[in-house]
Amino acid sequence: MIQKQYYGLGTTITLSVNPPATEADLDAGNHLIEHYEDILTVNRPVSEVMSVNHAAGQKPVPVSEITYNLIKRAVEVSQWHLGFNTAIGPLVKLWKIGFDGANLPADSDIKQRLKLIDPTDIQLDDTKRTVFLTKAGMEIDLGAIAKGYIADAIKALWVSRGVKSGIIDLGGNILLVGDSTHANGLWRIGVQNPLKQRHVALGVLTTPAKSIVTSGIYERYLVINGHNYHHMFDSKTGYPIQNDLESVTIISDLSIDGDIWTTEAFYQDIDKGIPLIEKQPNLEAIFVTRDFKVAITSGLRDRFALTDEQYKII
Repeated sequence: MIQKQYYGLGTTITLSVNPPATEADLDAGNHLIEHYEDILTVNRPVSEVMSVNHAAGQKPVPVSEITYNLIKRAVEVSQWHLGFNTAIGPLVKLWKIGFDGANLPADSDIKQRLKLIDPTDIQLDDTKRTVFLTKAGMEIDLGAIAKGYIADAIKALWVSRGVKSGIIDLGGNILLVGDSTHANGLWRIGVQNPLKQRHVALGVLTTPAKSIVTSGIYERYLVINGHNYHHMFDSKTGYPIQNDLESVTIISDLSIDGDIWTTEAFYQDIDKGIPLIEKQPNLEAIFVTRDFKVAITSGLRDRFALTDEQYKII
């Protein structure tokens, strides 16, 4: 494969294509990433999403079709109230986990921020393509959904350019394009071991071209007085979600769905998460617990194999 690495979206990005695709297809994918990050990021002072956040409590803000469509999807999913919440920005900025200044906030400050994270306070106007945060201090954060949206856009771009086979790896989001070069056309993809460095797997998934998205508590966290605070927040409490999960991997057709459902499934834990994913069409999941147990949905029984003896499938 022809492969290049780039830096963006806060991580190392690896794009790979099989000939006759070329390096130009890789660079085109990276240029698209840069454009989407410029308009969707909340980690810089200026972007389309930050223009919406800066106008919170003041006025609706018109945005591009790309930004509007993603915000609209994020708001819709947030209103399922299953765990995903695009209005979580004020809490993310308060804790700063994964960024300079990460801290354990005062409980009183957390309670104040809880008043600003209701997704029903986001008003959308399809005709004018505007977004209005009705309370001052509100902030949209697309961090839990933007990578998937961008990965799907790269795949669409590659298909339009005639790319027949490739891998989009945005760090946690892997999107496979076309058939692999193996005889059966299936891909073999390692599922991250949460306790080991990047690209060390606990098991291998054999799959046709799908999206594989993993969310976990092992990459961004803060340790204070021996307590580990991770970056996945509970909108009801304002604190990190409390359960025994280390990571959730979702296998889906679209990468944006992987983003959405890793968050929902993580919030639901294994007992509610497995039945929830089983009900969704064309979705499968791998749940990994802190005590080395792995639970998989029924469609993966013949497609996923453990490679690390520390772990056991339950």
